[in-house]
Amino acid sequence: MSDATAVPTHCPYCALQCGMKLRPTGTAELPAEVVERTDFPVNRGALCGKGRTAPSVLSSRVRLTEPLVRRPDSGALEPASWEEALSAVAEGLRLTRADHGPDAVGVFGGGGLTNEKAYALGKFARLVLATSQIDYNGRFCMSSAAAAHQRAFGLDRGLPFPLEDIPRTGCVILVGSNLAETMPPALRYLTELRENGGKLIVVDPRRTRTAEQADLHLAPRPGTDLALALGLLHLVVAEGRVDEDFVAERTSGWEAARAGAMAHWPEHVERITGVPVPRLREAVALFCDAPDSMVLTARGPEQQSKGTDTVGAWINLCLATGRAGRPLSGYGCLTGQGNGQGGREHGQKADQLPGYRKLDDPAARAHVADVWGVAPETLPGPGRSAYELLDALGGEVRSLLLMGSNPVVSAPHAAHVEERLRSLDFLAVADVVLSETAALADVVLPVTQWAEETGTMTNLEGRVLLRRRALTPPAGVRTDLEVLHSLAGLLGWEKGFPTDPEEVFEELRRASAGGPADYSGISYRRIEDERGVFWPCPATDPGERDHAGTPRLFLDRFETADGRARFVSVTHRPAAEETDADYPVVLTTGRVVSQYQSGAQTRRVAELNAAAPGPFVELHPRLAERLGVAEGEPVAVVSRRGRAVAPARITGAIRPDTVFMPFHWYGEGRANTLVNPALDPVSRMPEFKVCAVRLERG
Repeated sequence: MSDATAVPTHCPYCALQCGMKLRPTGTAELPAEVVERTDFPVNRGALCGKGRTAPSVLSSRVRLTEPLVRRPDSGALEPASWEEALSAVAEGLRLTRADHGPDAVGVFGGGGLTNEKAYALGKFARLVLATSQIDYNGRFCMSSAAAAHQRAFGLDRGLPFPLEDIPRTGCVILVGSNLAETMPPALRYLTELRENGGKLIVVDPRRTRTAEQADLHLAPRPGTDLALALGLLHLVVAEGRVDEDFVAERTSGWEAARAGAMAHWPEHVERITGVPVPRLREAVALFCDAPDSMVLTARGPEQQSKGTDTVGAWINLCLATGRAGRPLSGYGCLTGQGNGQGGREHGQKADQLPGYRKLDDPAARAHVADVWGVAPETLPGPGRSAYELLDALGGEVRSLLLMGSNPVVSAPHAAHVEERLRSLDFLAVADVVLSETAALADVVLPVTQWAEETGTMTNLEGRVLLRRRALTPPAGVRTDLEVLHSLAGLLGWEKGFPTDPEEVFEELRRASAGGPADYSGISYRRIEDERGVFWPCPATDPGERDHAGTPRLFLDRFETADGRARFVSVTHRPAAEETDADYPVVLTTGRVVSQYQSGAQTRRVAELNAAAPGPFVELHPRLAERLGVAEGEPVAVVSRRGRAVAPARITGAIRPDTVFMPFHWYGEGRANTLVNPALDPVSRMPEFKVCAVRLERG
């Protein structure tokens, strides 16, 4: 089905940013319908159920259409004018600054914000509020992979090659990803890989729908992915499969990394991971016998207190075998959130300035300060990471402006985070729906959705995309850029915060110029004409041909000072919280196909709720038998942080020592109540994927 009058745009959910068209219907109940868009190369017209039903959240019955202010007399959120609501936000932030200093004001952003909004939010925090206390929920997405990328290659982009290369390689090791449910349209790349004769190895403690497609499924105990990667590298060395020429010519640090791997012999790794030695050997053979190979990781190995080292070990495997820096080979991360990549590149992360510049780099500060028209010394330094910022609420951080995130459901140790949010002197939330976090706010600002605004997103390939406005938003709704413009004016900044997204993008181009994530050669026109432009894409000299963008990184050199990729010496260590007699079972968390992230939007879609109506506890039949629980009966999962209760889902597709819970719901089934907030020392990623629990009949 096609329609020339429909507006080309992109799905509002995951980092594939699938292409679609929207055709306005003229009805308030369902303002638009989705039309297939086959010209966009990432999904070629395919959409998952979330994408197909995305217009349902545009309904005025679902979304916020007027500001809400909490009344002192009733304690309830009640409708208010925009003037009153914005004045209340400005006054709340101003009072906190006056009484406690600028760092008592926090800002928390989201991985679904457009590049323009992420840029403006970071600028607002550092100029208008003069606070260092800004981070975003993308910290919970791929920060460990980002840190490992930087450490090994000198540059972080989720995939250093386009998705179209995946079916053309010889072998893919997919670590901790269930693409069939988290990014269904991307599964075709793995299907095409196998149709072309390539091999697929899936590493996951559960036999997921994705693992069922694999030639080899490795099911390690959660939290042992680091040992698994080291064991594979040990076998590469022992079997003489190291690409000695590549290691000598294009890498550094191999001897230390090799020594670390040799301490992880196969039988030792089998005892740690539960993966039999013959399967380890089979994985090495499949990976190394193929002419080209890739390793792709997702949240499984990354959301650990040793996530950076774990990803580093998988990168070491690629480097030792010469599977990097050449076509159809390499390491890549499958970013989760819609703009998880671009969202951290342009300033809403605690330690970064636009263009992926480091906030503590004097040259970076000088460049961005010049674009902003301020002195470099006026810019605050790095602040707290996401969980550390949330943990400080009500203490050193007294007021919070939050945009596009729902940490009451999505953050680790969620009951504690909810308590911290409730303890604030002032909380303002800008969102499209009344999320569980927005329901705690003193002021709620209703903002536009993806279909009602224009802006750019950067997908998991590093492809910068343009989402075009297809609909007029309801009368009582404003864009996030309009909100920041108004708040800046009320707080004394009359200029510097335009409301036109293309004007913001033009400034972003200048601010990113010369940085690692250089967007200076990208324009709205080019994005539209070329169906996306890959960064880095620097501006060229006048009269020269436009830079083509960079679909494939590292083919000539890595982005380190000497152009060599760096091995990192790592060794396995236990999870921050191991099982014991009181908590003998491992909990791991994840997503289901019909819900997305905290569920704030997808839980408002009838079709999606019918398919995935609530939380559950997935457990092995032997574990269910010991507990004496049957399919569908309530099970209580108890950790050192709290208790969650949900129906049992009994399956042989999970390890007997492990249980799984999806994290999309609030209430007694909130999985993140249980999760350990132990942080990776480099990325500050919480350990979502492994914690010790016990089970009780519910």
